[in-house]
Amino acid sequence: MKITDAARRRAVAAALAGALVATVLPGAALAAPPGAHRPDCAIGTLDPTPMRQAIAGLPTDDATSAQVRVTTVDGCWTGTSGVRTLRGSAPVPPHARFRVGSVTKTFTAAVTLQLVAEGRLDLDGTVQRYLPGLLPADYPPVTVRQLLNHTNGIPSPTLPAGIEWQLAHRYDRWTPEQIVRLGLRNPREFEPGTDQHYTNMGYIVAGMLIEKVTGHSYAEEVRRRIARPLGLRDTYAPGDDPRIRGPHAHGYQAVVRDGRTELVDATVWSQTFTPAAGNLISSLSDLDTFMTALFAGRVVPEPWLTEMFTRPVLADDRTGEYSAGLTAMPVGGQTLWIKTGSRYGYLAGVAATRDGRFRVEYSITATDAKSEELSRTVQAVIGAALGMLPPAAPQPTVSPGS
Repeated sequence: MKITDAARRRAVAAALAGALVATVLPGAALAAPPGAHRPDCAIGTLDPTPMRQAIAGLPTDDATSAQVRVTTVDGCWTGTSGVRTLRGSAPVPPHARFRVGSVTKTFTAAVTLQLVAEGRLDLDGTVQRYLPGLLPADYPPVTVRQLLNHTNGIPSPTLPAGIEWQLAHRYDRWTPEQIVRLGLRNPREFEPGTDQHYTNMGYIVAGMLIEKVTGHSYAEEVRRRIARPLGLRDTYAPGDDPRIRGPHAHGYQAVVRDGRTELVDATVWSQTFTPAAGNLISSLSDLDTFMTALFAGRVVPEPWLTEMFTRPVLADDRTGEYSAGLTAMPVGGQTLWIKTGSRYGYLAGVAATRDGRFRVEYSITATDAKSEELSRTVQAVIGAALGMLPPAAPQPTVSPGS
């Protein structure tokens, strides 16, 4: 549900607070402190106080739970806050799984670049070459690179507005071909390579390419190429299964009906509308292991890994914001490479410096995860994380005449 009117948003938040008080058992659940430090994370001399404060006091009208992991050169901290479900006061289970949303794209980019490294795909090869007939005959060439860095211009589908339609169709099953055909009813956004627009479409098509050239499902390729080699126990593509298997916290969506705000459990929800773009399930420890290995070159080999840290040059010499599977975020004279994701009930994110020595992963069960206004809890987590970001290394000076 997207709310753009500030006054209405404040009214919804107030009503939601009342709904939470009525829904959650009184006592410890409403004042649940952040969870204890996890033993798989050596705290060292890191002071986690800002992050503890960022996620304290859940559930609130904004979010029902939070999981955060932060790693710096001083140490690592993992903490939780809130409840597993609003039907009780049980805390978030250890190593809880969650929907990562568009963080999926980082995995898809990695698998695609592995296939490029193996010579089974070419970054300058076209969709028309690998998937003949998918795009109209008069469609301009769209390259694999353009799929990954959002410069493809393939239009997205238009769906009915409003959360009620989404709820009514939450168990629908889509195929990638259906989604592409529905999107192509709309005009092309721009000439491929000339502009950049972040959408799911390039990654949905990339998932189709992966399946075409390997002969295996996207889920199997993620498992075989990433999850199994890295020992990721919680990471998988759910396919048609709308559930989250294993331990997890429930996600909720605020819905206004007859002037009252209700919290609808959004945990069980088909993700077939975002194949290879937003459908993966994972955990904090798995995401941290993946990001560490990825940035160290142990998932995608050089020189193809460079694509994940290269922002495209667009028309009029503009530099794009998105690379292959990541987003560049300039901070204090350095670049933080991030990827965020949202599915109903869940907000997730990963961030790291290029050297991998600073990393953050989070999952927030926000009550309006698809809103245009970012969850206050996520804003607090990001603010705390940026406060822990080490300063940029000093650049060597070059004396005149040298």
